[in-house]
Amino acid sequence: MRYEADEKPPPALALGLGLQLAVLTAGGIVLTPAIVVRAAGGSEDFLAWAVFAAVAISGATTVLQAVRVGRLGAGYVLAMGTSGAFIAICVAAIAKGGPAMLATLVVASALFQFALAARLSLFRRILTPTVAGTVIMLIPVTVMPIIFGMLKAVPDGSPQFAAPVSALATVAVIAGIALKATGALRLWAPVVGVVAGSVIAGFYGLYDTDRVAGAAWVGLPDGSWPGLDLGFGPVFWTLLPAFVFVTLVGAIETIGDSVAIQRVSWRKPRAVDFRAVQGAVAADGMGNLLSGLAATVPNTTYSTSVSVTELTGVAARRVGIALGIVFVAVAFLPKALAVVLAIPGPVAAAYITVLLAMLFVLGMKIVVQDGIDYRKGLIAGISFWAGVGFQHGLIFPEYFSEFAGGLLENGMTAGGLVAIVLTLFVELTESRRRRIEVDFDVSELPRLREFLAGFSTRSGWDEAMMHRLDAAAEETLLTLLREDEGEERAARRLLLTAHREAGGAILEFIAAPGGDNLQDRIALLGERAEETPDREISLRLLRHLASSVHHQQYHDTDIVTVRVDAPAGSS
Repeated sequence: MRYEADEKPPPALALGLGLQLAVLTAGGIVLTPAIVVRAAGGSEDFLAWAVFAAVAISGATTVLQAVRVGRLGAGYVLAMGTSGAFIAICVAAIAKGGPAMLATLVVASALFQFALAARLSLFRRILTPTVAGTVIMLIPVTVMPIIFGMLKAVPDGSPQFAAPVSALATVAVIAGIALKATGALRLWAPVVGVVAGSVIAGFYGLYDTDRVAGAAWVGLPDGSWPGLDLGFGPVFWTLLPAFVFVTLVGAIETIGDSVAIQRVSWRKPRAVDFRAVQGAVAADGMGNLLSGLAATVPNTTYSTSVSVTELTGVAARRVGIALGIVFVAVAFLPKALAVVLAIPGPVAAAYITVLLAMLFVLGMKIVVQDGIDYRKGLIAGISFWAGVGFQHGLIFPEYFSEFAGGLLENGMTAGGLVAIVLTLFVELTESRRRRIEVDFDVSELPRLREFLAGFSTRSGWDEAMMHRLDAAAEETLLTLLREDEGEERAARRLLLTAHREAGGAILEFIAAPGGDNLQDRIALLGERAEETPDREISLRLLRHLASSVHHQQYHDTDIVTVRVDAPAGSS
């Protein structure tokens, strides 16, 4: 990692990487509304407007993701762009109700996403890293058929070996530089590969120079805003559930991307900051709201930014700001956009294949790093292969191809839905959780001890386990209380839940937000000198009492999950 998220690389480097990401994502941003409008029979004027609005809004929300204004934005490099998951239902909306109906449905579904972001902690047991990682693994499955089709996208009469030679050259240059180069050269591996592939493709006449020559330098679209359909007729109510569900799927993708970008943006592993995840989902909602008001296709985070960050080792926020500015500028520069769109299909497909391969592995990492067991493995495995089957129409297409307007024909949507259903089933069939709600104060320790003693007795554990649970709960509470010292906060409550799981107990403390992440601080204890400040004594004790500690920080809630294994010999 050359530059972490909060470090400042040279402006030229940030701009260069921003341009690089723009080159890699601009085609997708433009292609999605083009597919939707043309498939729905929309006019060329509306197509011009939809593309202009999509590129401009993608730029604005990309900057928002990077700078993090209040609770909007992740504070990381997350490229925003049009969402392919919405293609089918957006086509239906335009075909049945026109562009104004599309605008109204997108606005309505965006409001749902704001609500999801605000109360993301309530969905933590359903939208888990296992679900998010599985959805990320299914992104390449969903996109790859289109990408592989682009490998053959060459003009009629082109030489037979033009496409494979251009594609192989692109992959070879990128892989060679990324695997062997060090320093600054590694940062430019993607751009060098695309340029090399484009030059070779140009010798075969594959680069579309006519598109570039015919485009205007500066301009606005010929179309205009189509307005909103506020009639709220049968078409709106028929399509709204599908829009809401696909919005949820897009939010899961955003959650996965925001978790993934945090994994690759720091030199040392850190616990996931779910306040940043909430910000990413909220900024995604803002992008959808603006897209609806502008009557274009909804947007979402692009996983490409995660892959490029990992590949280049630059996670600085300046890159996201530069990328967003480039998008906004390109919206008003048709010729610049034409330069990107003129890149031959085989070259673009070859590079995207490299990124998607890295993305698939990253999805696996997210699933595994969450602490995989047979339940999580089964959920990920079944959901992944269900997504593959539905994507390729192999699972009872006679029954499912028309379900909800073809919703399950998208592998990411189908697999994500299966993962959510399986996770919800596990959650509902878990052993009943014991719970107690008390004031968030040290004076409540006697009540917590009494509660845990009863829980231990009902679970059939001996006195040793009872004392271990007591000590772990006390150290967790004391550490959380110390985090609040010196801060003025309204009176708060603490909810403690406890349940058995595989030879141990899971204690979950739910309170108002604190300061530093306890999970990170526990991980850092082993790297510090032997002298221990008093405030870290509880952390050191907790590290030895618990087999795992996970701290999820949301804007509205702090959740500390502590697993305590039963001592040997305990029943």
